Amino acid sequence: MYAIVEIAGQQFKVAKDQKVYVHRLQEKEGSKVTFDKVMLVEDKGNVTVGAPAIEGAAVTAKILGHLKGDKVIVFKKKRRKGYKKKNGHRQYLSEIQIESIAASGAKKTTAKKAAAPKKEAKAVEAPKAAPKKEAKAAEAPKAEVKETASNDLSSMTVAQLKALAKDKGIKGYTSLKKAELIEALSK
Repeated sequence: MYAIVEIAGQQFKVAKDQKVYVHRLQEKEGSKVTFDKVMLVEDKGNVTVGAPAIEGAAVTAKILGHLKGDKVIVFKKKRRKGYKKKNGHRQYLSEIQIESIAASGAKKTTAKKAAAPKKEAKAVEAPKAAPKKEAKAAEAPKAEVKETASNDLSSMTVAQLKALAKDKGIKGYTSLKKAELIEALSK
């Protein structure tokens, strides 16, 4: 069984009990870490591919230690110009050992759960605002209604305008630009 998982911005092919060097992780040595961005899982010939990640899949690992990688020399030179620059660095790494690969049934992180209710709250607020605009439009004279409609049309995307033109039966709407679509819809 193996999996392709994203760890610290890089993708790794991992298997159980494998040791991997990854970019430095914030957790302390000896602690366990769970990675839920699993792109692919292979289990006894059955391959599961995510889009982009598999929901419920997770890889659990133990941090064995923090260390620095080998020296990397960066040498720049332009011939016949007298330009030479020598620089280098050592990358900060964490050595981890893969303990388990769960294809399904892993718990989601709490950050994702907290983000979901906020989106629902916005969706609930949006319908409340729409009746107010309709009430104002009903009270306004016809000239102001056209201006309000054009403002609403200008805030729409081209795809939304084309869908609206299709519903109204306007011919040749696919080749029109946004301004032309707004003009055709406001007639």
